[in-house]
Amino acid sequence: MNWSQLLSAQRLDQKPDTIETSRSAFEQDYDRIIFSHPFRRLQDKTQVHPLPEHDFIHTRLTHSLEVSSVGRSLGKRVGEVILQRHPELQKDYSLFDFGAIVAAASLAHDLGNPPFGHAGEDALSDFFLHHPQGQAFEKLVTQEEWNDLLKFEGNAQGFRLLNKKEYGLKLTAATLGAFTKYPCPAYFPHRDKKRKSQKKFGFFQTEAGHFQKVAQTLGLLPQKETSWCRHPLAFLVEAADDICYSIIDLEDGCRLGLVSVDETVSLMASILGEQFNAEKLKKHIGLNEKLGVLRALVIGKLVEECTHTFLDQEQTILNGTFDQALTDVCTSKTALENISRISVEKIYRSRHVVEIEAAGHVVLPGLLNEFIQAGFHLVNKLPSRKYANLALLFPEEVRAAIEQNTDHNYKVLRHVIDFVSGLTDRYALSMYRKIKGIG
Repeated sequence: MNWSQLLSAQRLDQKPDTIETSRSAFEQDYDRIIFSHPFRRLQDKTQVHPLPEHDFIHTRLTHSLEVSSVGRSLGKRVGEVILQRHPELQKDYSLFDFGAIVAAASLAHDLGNPPFGHAGEDALSDFFLHHPQGQAFEKLVTQEEWNDLLKFEGNAQGFRLLNKKEYGLKLTAATLGAFTKYPCPAYFPHRDKKRKSQKKFGFFQTEAGHFQKVAQTLGLLPQKETSWCRHPLAFLVEAADDICYSIIDLEDGCRLGLVSVDETVSLMASILGEQFNAEKLKKHIGLNEKLGVLRALVIGKLVEECTHTFLDQEQTILNGTFDQALTDVCTSKTALENISRISVEKIYRSRHVVEIEAAGHVVLPGLLNEFIQAGFHLVNKLPSRKYANLALLFPEEVRAAIEQNTDHNYKVLRHVIDFVSGLTDRYALSMYRKIKGIG
């Protein structure tokens, strides 16, 4: 792969933009995402702690903004050295372009997440895996489509949203490539889970052709069947996400009293090593200030380590042989593994989180069952006042999309899943209560 092609500002299926001197195409990508409807919904979507009652706990929105900030730093640091190594790029690109691509892709990285976080992904999958109403669709779709339905994947849903005509985002190929951490479909026979890029999937069957165009535009190296190597900057997007959720989930856990202050400080100090100064930390008054200082130092150290790892591996990344998370091979990998272990034990399995996640496993399959029947009511025009009324709860564009695909079961299901997965946590809970007649 070569950088000049990987940094393509081409917007697919669109004539080249008029050059805007004040903003690069990649900065325009960032602005388009931040003003989009799917991004706004992240304000009330779970990061770790569903339906938070505390104003300092992160939602998907604040998490995405923080990941984007870290991503920009990573992109600029890497870009500065890449431009020195490849001076021919300096005519068309600056370090700010690298930063803007990673920042935009990082900003969008969680757009496809459903209500109730990762539990929501499992809940939507469970409808087709375990519920008779969902299992009945296996005979009505292709094997590839069925595999999409069996595993709701937030990354693939995010790619779908970024390319839906109704949102009009039309992002550059470079940003779409950097966004796609898993450039493969849900189903292909020779998946290699030793490759980080194939542990999940990055696009549904409805967007397979679109991603193929992205891959061709960027010159991504093909792998087995319908899979490709990652865009190099996708490693930086992943690192920004890994850094933020590792450190900031721990910080939230400490604020909620799930992890002690002493243990939190010790875990962060294990990353800082000789940079950690216990006496200097004591001079800061209050938990917020202490955590803020530690967080800044730790994120700075991890950004530096991931930058060095990426640059050390540049050639193996470009030839497609490197396929690991940067945080899995950086100097602080053991410290990050310890933080992950503590977070699973004390934060992600805390009673409050588990209780709300359990509710998600009732709410989301329940909504999916009712609205799938409403969707097929639009298709078949069956005499049912209940489902005629429920169909009216679809946004106008969803009803129109369903009515335009009456001969394609999978596409109808996909549009209904778009609707349910796009709901915010509170709205999903409220709607479920209303349609089930719960007070």
